[in-house]
Amino acid sequence: MEQDSFHSMLVPLAAVFSQPSFENFVLLVKGWILAGVRAMTSTALEAWGQFPKHFATYYRFFSRAAWNPDRLGDALLHMVLPFAPDGPLVAAVDDTIARKSGKHIWGANVHHDPLGFVPNALCFGHNWVVLAVIIRVPLLERLVGVPVYWRLYRSKKGRKGKSREGREKKTTGATSARDHRTRPELAVEIVHRLRQAVPAERLIELVGDSAYGGKSITRHLPEGVVALSRLPMNAALYAMPPERPAGRNGRPRVKGKRRPSPEQMAKNPHGWRTVTVRLYGKNVRVLYKTLVALWYNSAGKLPLRIVVVRDPKGRRKDDAFFTTDVKALPESVLETYALRWAIEVAFRDSKQTLGFERSQARTAHAVKRTGPFAFVSYTLTVAWFCQHGYRLYPEGIPIMPWYRQKRTPSFANMLQLLRNLLSEQKFCNTPQNIVVLKNLQDSRNHASKRAA
Repeated sequence: MEQDSFHSMLVPLAAVFSQPSFENFVLLVKGWILAGVRAMTSTALEAWGQFPKHFATYYRFFSRAAWNPDRLGDALLHMVLPFAPDGPLVAAVDDTIARKSGKHIWGANVHHDPLGFVPNALCFGHNWVVLAVIIRVPLLERLVGVPVYWRLYRSKKGRKGKSREGREKKTTGATSARDHRTRPELAVEIVHRLRQAVPAERLIELVGDSAYGGKSITRHLPEGVVALSRLPMNAALYAMPPERPAGRNGRPRVKGKRRPSPEQMAKNPHGWRTVTVRLYGKNVRVLYKTLVALWYNSAGKLPLRIVVVRDPKGRRKDDAFFTTDVKALPESVLETYALRWAIEVAFRDSKQTLGFERSQARTAHAVKRTGPFAFVSYTLTVAWFCQHGYRLYPEGIPIMPWYRQKRTPSFANMLQLLRNLLSEQKFCNTPQNIVVLKNLQDSRNHASKRAA
């Protein structure tokens, strides 16, 4: 494998930056990957071993440099798009918490902690809304979600800043509490950006949990985007509106008769069908009921395909899902929703191995760019493995004595391969070793000529 495979992969990203900023970006992303969980700016630079420029230059890359994270997301998207499965492009959206400490961190506030050990646990930090594209990685059976776009969510209370935050608003153009946007509204903004970057003829399936299945999503989708999410079991469903009789005056009906809710459908013992679907890497047999109806309180006049699911063994409670594509098959709805878990895996790996929560940025621009740099490193690592890294496993991943059941590489394996490559480059690029390697290469060429 060529040692500069990772650097050559970064060349298309040069259009996002100016030439000096691109040089800083290349050094930072390599250092960030090498630093791992200690991925603060200083440790990332120390991992590279030297400062070609003054250290303040690399801090200014996040706080002052003129580059747009959305344009970088566009470039990352086009880098991973060739590895997306055929058919509709599946995009998962969700939010995650980056826990922080300190009262002078811009944009931080108290949020619900989904991983808390007690009900309704709270934590202080940043809340990021992230959109990840689902791709197929060589040697992996499961599909992988790679983040490409993100937005920082700020609560209404967090926008009523004083003194320091007030000064930040004047310099960064931050909006007031009246312009507050919810997480689903931020997700819609990201989806519109994705729709513009993906060819118009390709359908996009947006997958999210119940927080991203309400009217803020379903009523504001761009053309060519299908939403798929969980449906409340007590959702009020209606039949399609009847045709208006000729000659009748007045406002036409917007919905038909009331239909049974998903909970009522599940209580009816008749009408269940059996299907085997691929969920989370396993073939699972489930029971289902389906219909096309209106969820008027959320999607308005938009018809939905409703799927109610039951575990025949009774280990899981009944559940319901919907999609705005009424032609979708029930098994396709279930399998596509299961792909949402890929973004949760990306969150875990970004926090555990790339230091997503370790950023110490405090100002507005630095906060919006430094933390998500872990997502950039994650996506670039997976993209490098898709293009080059998988070739290091021509006969499959080696079986370790302490993990005999492992058959496919994890993200930690991908990251370690890339770190080994970058560490080798770091060693080979020193002035002393360049001379040694040049003499070694000359001796090899001379020996090959003599043998010929």
